[in-house]
Amino acid sequence: MKEFRLDRRTVIKGAGTIAIALPWLEAMSSSRPAHAQSASTPLKRFVTVYQPGGTVRQGGSKGDRYTPTGSETAFQLSPILAPLEAQKSRLLVLDGLDMKCADQYALKDVEQHQGGSVGLLTGAIQPGFLNYPKSPSIDQLLATRLSPSLAYSSLQLAVRWATGKSHGKISAMNAINFQATAPYAPIPPRLDPQDIFKTLFGSLDGTNSGAAALATRRKSVLDFVDKRYSALSAKLGTADRARFDEHLTQVRELEKRLNTMTPSMGGVCKAPTRLDTQGYNPSSGLNASDDGMVRDSQTDTKIPEVGKFMMDMLVMALACNLTGVASFQWSDTEAKHTFPWLNLSEHHHFYQHDGGFRADECEKICTWYAQMHSYLLEKMAAVDMGGHSLLDESVVFIGSEISHPPSHTKVNMPFLLAGGDGKNLRTGRWVKYGGKPHSKLLTAILNLFGDARTSFGDSKFESSALTGLT
Repeated sequence: MKEFRLDRRTVIKGAGTIAIALPWLEAMSSSRPAHAQSASTPLKRFVTVYQPGGTVRQGGSKGDRYTPTGSETAFQLSPILAPLEAQKSRLLVLDGLDMKCADQYALKDVEQHQGGSVGLLTGAIQPGFLNYPKSPSIDQLLATRLSPSLAYSSLQLAVRWATGKSHGKISAMNAINFQATAPYAPIPPRLDPQDIFKTLFGSLDGTNSGAAALATRRKSVLDFVDKRYSALSAKLGTADRARFDEHLTQVRELEKRLNTMTPSMGGVCKAPTRLDTQGYNPSSGLNASDDGMVRDSQTDTKIPEVGKFMMDMLVMALACNLTGVASFQWSDTEAKHTFPWLNLSEHHHFYQHDGGFRADECEKICTWYAQMHSYLLEKMAAVDMGGHSLLDESVVFIGSEISHPPSHTKVNMPFLLAGGDGKNLRTGRWVKYGGKPHSKLLTAILNLFGDARTSFGDSKFESSALTGLT
């Protein structure tokens, strides 16, 4: 009897435009493998995290407080990165990447922080003061691959955003996400934590809104696809049928999650605990002054708890398959808000250079951000997606718009990658790249998710994919 064969690109089609890919099966190979290979977890999620103001690599009485010590695989985290110790094996500390597209000393049209903001995810040069590049950001390109049929192509969230001169409005001083197609418009983030909660997870009175409405719309489609799976299963061999059944189980688990996406749901996909954010003004930036002297102490005091609440919602939006791409901004490039919980009464920009470079205060702020990054990674690692964690199937890119605060230089940027299962992204390392353009990193990230392009960003800079990530 002729052996049953399937094309590697075979999908099972359901109603409308829904199509679900098959797992790898022996029926897709011209020669059956003698034994199973240990496969890595497919990468399905991409998260970007932006913290303002670079880091502390020099200055003050203590000198470099960011750079690790040791060797590539046997390294010690620096004082600033020390809060990430528990996630060290899931980290890739990237040294020696320069954001050449935003170097105002080499490019006359690039302005200090702004060039770094718009260039971080685009690899593009800022075309003049306060202008946007005509380029997409990698998160939006990946959204077309990872979230084409999900409720949200991507999510952009921000805490205490658009301070200072941008006065609460989208600007080159605070934009990092740009649409995937022309005219590549900047995408403002969502700021109101209560509105975000209601949009993603519905209201607490049990009304069929947010994620609950999405579940209702999708249930019959998943059931229809299930029937097609059953018909195909009968044609497969024993080993393929076992893989097939496991895949079918995952599809049914997805349906269960979609059917339980309400504020009272249980299991993996559930709404996070709703935080009382009374006193936090998400639109505080509208009242900002250019010099940062208009203070909102009540809102600033709530930044840590609101930030954690937003990260909780981001994690659950990914776990509930509402989106595959998310961006999180802690502030904008000016960061003209105070840090009451750190006993710092001035804004971040003051400690960077407005009041002279204050290395100790900047170290304190950067260390706190590392604590928050640790919180996010811990939350992602705790979500079981069926034998692996949410973090296993995600890549998290953490970065800033400058490196050295007083000079605004973009040399040796403080970039981190995190996530993966150790095979799809080889973490637990400190890797030195010796001054290569950061656009090479952007190309490599795209490649991790199956985008085959060989370059990205402005053509002035060499941007073939950075090696050594896998």
